[in-house]
Order: sequence, then structure tokens, then C-alpha cells
Amino acid sequence: MSKAKLDHMGVSAFCESMGMMVRSGIQVDEAIALLADSKTKTGGVLEEGLAVMKEKTEEGQGLADAMKESGIFPDYALQMVKAGENAGRLEDILFRLSRYYADQKTISEKLKNAVTYPAAMLVLIIALLAVMIVMVLPAFSDVYERLTGSLASSAYGYVRWAYVFCFVALILLVVIAGILIAGYLMWKSGKRAAVEKMLNRVPVTRQILENMGMFRFTSALATFIASGEMQDEAVLNSIPMTDYAPVEEKLVSMSRRMEEGHSIAQAAYDEELFEPTYGRMLLAGERSGNMEDVLERLTGLLEENCGNLVDRLVGVVDPLLSGVLMLTVGLSLISVMLPLIGMMNSIG
Repeated sequence: MSKAKLDHMGVSAFCESMGMMVRSGIQVDEAIALLADSKTKTGGVLEEGLAVMKEKTEEGQGLADAMKESGIFPDYALQMVKAGENAGRLEDILFRLSRYYADQKTISEKLKNAVTYPAAMLVLIIALLAVMIVMVLPAFSDVYERLTGSLASSAYGYVRWAYVFCFVALILLVVIAGILIAGYLMWKSGKRAAVEKMLNRVPVTRQILENMGMFRFTSALATFIASGEMQDEAVLNSIPMTDYAPVEEKLVSMSRRMEEGHSIAQAAYDEELFEPTYGRMLLAGERSGNMEDVLERLTGLLEENCGNLVDRLVGVVDPLLSGVLMLTVGLSLISVMLPLIGMMNSIG
């Protein structure tokens, strides 16, 4: 069994390929065999997984069980495929999973790009400040000390202020970089809850996390309902997919309302799970019998909103860091040039 997992695009591509073959009337075992035989012998994760799946489906196991045996698919995909097989809607579920993981990849890439540029800019500013303190400012100071005489001693104050400004800015940015690195390591080491508590204190990051959690929940809910599950079971099975504690708390409260007899749309509206406009959309969809279509629409809107929030965060951070860079360089250059201007005036 392979220990490595497929990435989002790998899962999306597999589900789409399987969905197209199932739609064409090809049996699951034949479809797996075709996929396994079409892959080049590179020893990749998918190839190893397909080899296991081919063996299991030829023994008579279903697609979900074969995928589980391969060990390369996430639990959510396994649950969805199993539900699709039980409801006789495997083709529809496979295409939904393909879209879901493609959307997940898009959001992940957007977040990665949003973090990469500011991180690179932060490193650049720290390196520049270090060079200013270690090399540039001492060089100017040495030159001015050799040329003392007509230059007023107060002019050296500008250079000292440049030292102080660069040193304070450097310490501050190093502390910020250290906090970011510590948060990243904590996130990777399983201490995600602590990191989320810190991010919850920042309005923009809190909105991003909430929207991503709601996006994952709504997408999972739409898929579970499409697979034929009852609404209360679909909600309970979708809650773990949010991967964000504050949203999960709201969803648990929503499920309690459903146990009291409220419909899924009414419970969501009462708990203010969605924005008022989205909540009314869900109510209208439930009353008109178009719940699946409305959930699909809400999933798309939430994904778009996540992207907009990430862009807004980048739009704030990038100019801020660029401003710090220009301010640091500008003030430092002015500080070291003022004594030179004074010297030239004295000579003139």
C-alpha cells in the first residue's frame, strides 16, 4: 500500500477520467485497467495506486474499497465515492469530486502566491537593512571622520539617526519574520488550533478562514445530498470537512436545530451561517425543490469570495512592505547625504 497521497490535482484528474469512462458505459474494473495500462512506468504515486486498485477491482471489490486499499486518496473522496456507489450516482459524484478538488487546488495556489511574494519582500528588506547597518553606514561614517574640520559635528547626528532607524526597523522586521516562521512550523507540526486563534484576531485572515471553511462545508454538503443521503446525515458528515473550529461550532448548533424539526435551510438561516442574501437563496432553493442547484451556486460564490479576500489581503500587505522598503532606503540615503551637502557648502 502506498503511503504517499495524491495531491488535489491528481485526485481531480483521476475522478474526471473515471467519470468520463463510467459515463461511456465502461465497467469500473475495465476503467481502472485502462488507466493503469495507459500510465508510463515511472513508479509514481498514481501508478502504484492504480496497480493495487486494478488487482482489487478484478477480485470484485467496488471502486471506493479499491481506492481505500490503494492508500493514495483522501478520506473525503473515499466517503463520497462510497456514497455515490450506494446511491447509484457514481458518475455524478466523480464529476463533483473532480470540480471540488480542482477548486481546492485553485484556492491553495492563490493562498500560496499571496504568501510567497510578501515573504520574499520581507526577506529582501531584512537583507537590505543588514547591509545598510554593516556596510553602507559605516563606510560613510569612516569617510566623514577622515574629512573633519570645516564640517559641523552636529551633521554627524544625521548618520547616527540613520543607524537608529535602520536598527529599529531591522529588529522589528526580524521579530515579525520569526513570528511567521514559528506560526508556519506550528501549523505543520499539528498545533493548528493555536495558530488559528492568533489569525482570528486579524479581521481579514479570520474572514478568509471562515469563508474557506464554509466553502468546504457547502461543497461537501452538496455532494452528500446529491449522493442521496438524508439532510441531517449529510450535515453531520459534512461538518468534519470544514477543518475550522469556529465554523464547526456553528454547524453543530445548526444540526441541533435540525434535530428539533427545523429544515436545513431554516436552521442555517437562524444560525446566520451564511450572509443574509445567501441564506435567503438557500431558503428559496429548499422551497422550490432546487436545493442541489442552490448549494452548487453557493459553493461557487464562496470560492469567489475566498479569492477576493485573499486579493484584498495581498492588496494591503504588498503596498505596506513596499512602503517600508522605500521609506527605509530613502531616509537612510537622506541621512548620509546631508553631511555631504553640509561639507560641500562649507568648502564652497
